[in-house]
Amino acid sequence: MLTLLGSLLGFISSAFPDLLKIWQDKQDRKHELQILDRQMEQMRLGHNQRLEEITVNADINESLALLKHDSQPSGVRWVDGLRASVRPVITYAFFLLFTTVKVSALYVLVVDQGMEFVLALPQIWDPETQALFAAVMSFWFGQRALAKARGQ
Repeated sequence: MLTLLGSLLGFISSAFPDLLKIWQDKQDRKHELQILDRQMEQMRLGHNQRLEEITVNADINESLALLKHDSQPSGVRWVDGLRASVRPVITYAFFLLFTTVKVSALYVLVVDQGMEFVLALPQIWDPETQALFAAVMSFWFGQRALAKARGQ
C-alpha cells in the first residue's frame, strides 16, 4: 500500500510542473488577447480621430474655396455691386419691415383704439421685442468688433 501511495504521489508530483505550465500558458494567452484587444481599440480610436481630422480639413478647405471664389471680382460692375450689396439690402429691408410693423401697431393703438401714446409705446416695445432688437444689433456690431480684433 505504501508503494502504491508513493507511486501515486510520484506520478502527481511529476505531472504538477506540466499542469502548472499549461495553466501559465493559458494565463499568458489570455493576457496577450487582452493586450491585442486594447491595441485594436487604440487603433480604432486613432482611425476615428484621423477620419474626424480629414472631415474638419475638408470643411475648412471648402470654406476657403468658397471665400476665395466669392472674393474674386467677376468683371461685371453691376454683378459685383449686387454681390456687395446683398447683405446690407436684406438687412435694411428687414429693419424697414420691422419698423413699419411696429409703427403701424403704435398707430392702431393710438388712433384706432384711443390709447395714450405713453401707454401704447410699452405695448409695442415689449421685452421680446427688446431682446430681438438687442440680438440683431449685437450680431451686426459684435461681428464687426470681433473681426477688427482678429485683424481682418
